[in-house]
Amino acid sequence: QVLDFGWPDMHTPALEKICSICKAMDTWLNAAPHNVVVLHNKGNRGRLGVVVAAYMHYSNISASAEQALDRFAMKRFYEDKVVPVGQPSQKRYIHYFSGLLSGSIKMNNKPLFLHHVIMHGIPNFESKGGCRPFLKIYQAMQPVYTSGI
Repeated sequence: QVLDFGWPDMHTPALEKICSICKAMDTWLNAAPHNVVVLHNKGNRGRLGVVVAAYMHYSNISASAEQALDRFAMKRFYEDKVVPVGQPSQKRYIHYFSGLLSGSIKMNNKPLFLHHVIMHGIPNFESKGGCRPFLKIYQAMQPVYTSGI
């Protein structure tokens, strides 16, 4: 049985996707004692870290999201084959997922509308001062708007 749960590289999956992945893994592993799960990833290995840390928490291998992140960092597969969850958004989503499991966070299925973006102050990214912001907006993992460069 092969399932594809891919999402764009360098992005964190939607919480619904994390839930689906964990449920599919758990269902398969509990179906027969000889079943195993093999995770394959093209690109950023941190995505595997999100899945493994989320599943460890989902299956109560770890008592909290923080323990799942720590445990995953300590138990790297075969000498750093998988990197620990490192991007802030990946860590944040593991904590969101933990909140869903504990009931402290509820999913909001209402649509969200972006009306404007406000930048307070001008970051100094260039030697002359200032910056040239670039904005890319996604809807359901598909880019729907890209500003000029």
